[in-house]
Amino acid sequence: MVDLEKLLNKALEKISAATDVTQVEDIRIAYLGRKGSVTLAFKDLLILEAEEKKAKGQELNEVKKKIEASLETKTRQLLEKERSDLETREWIDVTSPGAKHLSGHAHLVTKTTREMIDIFSRLGFEVVDGPEIETDWYNFEALNMPKGHPVRDTQATFFVDENLVLRTQTSPVQIRVMQNQKPPIRVIVPGKTYRRDYDVTHTPMFHQLEGLVVDKGVTLADLKGTMEVFVKLFFGEDRKIRLRPHHFAFTEPSIELDISCGICAGNGCRACKYTGWLEIAGAGMVHPNVLRNGGIDPEEYQGFAFGFGIERPAMLRSNIDDLRLFFDNDLRFLEQF
Repeated sequence: MVDLEKLLNKALEKISAATDVTQVEDIRIAYLGRKGSVTLAFKDLLILEAEEKKAKGQELNEVKKKIEASLETKTRQLLEKERSDLETREWIDVTSPGAKHLSGHAHLVTKTTREMIDIFSRLGFEVVDGPEIETDWYNFEALNMPKGHPVRDTQATFFVDENLVLRTQTSPVQIRVMQNQKPPIRVIVPGKTYRRDYDVTHTPMFHQLEGLVVDKGVTLADLKGTMEVFVKLFFGEDRKIRLRPHHFAFTEPSIELDISCGICAGNGCRACKYTGWLEIAGAGMVHPNVLRNGGIDPEEYQGFAFGFGIERPAMLRSNIDDLRLFFDNDLRFLEQF
């Protein structure tokens, strides 16, 4: 048999020199594992005589117990030292405030939409919605743009098939409202619209907020007053408006709405191309043909309509010079709002 005293001393020496629990586990396997030194020594007892086997067996059991006790003590010491070191190395003040969790916020386009809806709601407008995939009739013909009309070319339309399109404006909802609701009508239609454009002022998908008022005795003065109230509530009391003649197939007369430049206070600068004015919306009195297509008698009722691109007011109020920034999902941009 091996020299048990020498085996014990060597084991205790290695245990004492161990610096982490992994080394202690390796020592345990080397001496007490299935092929460990102590385990093999027990097998050597088989070749001894009975009296000697008993004496050596007792001695070997004592060696095993001492090694197990030493391993247990060393493991406990090392674990305590690790905890002590951890307390020193990673000390935590449990009374200090916790880490602040980042939270998201509404997109600037969403916030602008909500604010515009709030303003018009206070003016008595009801919010309505309609399908984003429209028939050619609702998107064009009912709005006084029959097949072959040149204004269709400026819409840059996405066609689903010969009869279905991604709506190029929210105006089709005007027809649906007039077909299903008797005057007086006062609604706004916020929503997504689609055109085949992509540059600093256009994207293939953008947002519009359309407005429609139909009643007896409605005039262009009512349209002007509504626009003036909106501009002052949205952009500020100091902003002025002007109406310029324009042409839209679905309104007559038609106007474009300008506001005084907020950067130069209307004195002229690079942002407003030195005119002092910025265009924000198209509007006008609802064309009689559109009223008829909605099932309303233009001899009895009149109306006005207006349309904002929601990104446009957001850009003007926040001095943003590229519409595509709204959709690039760059957190450096989005977190500013």
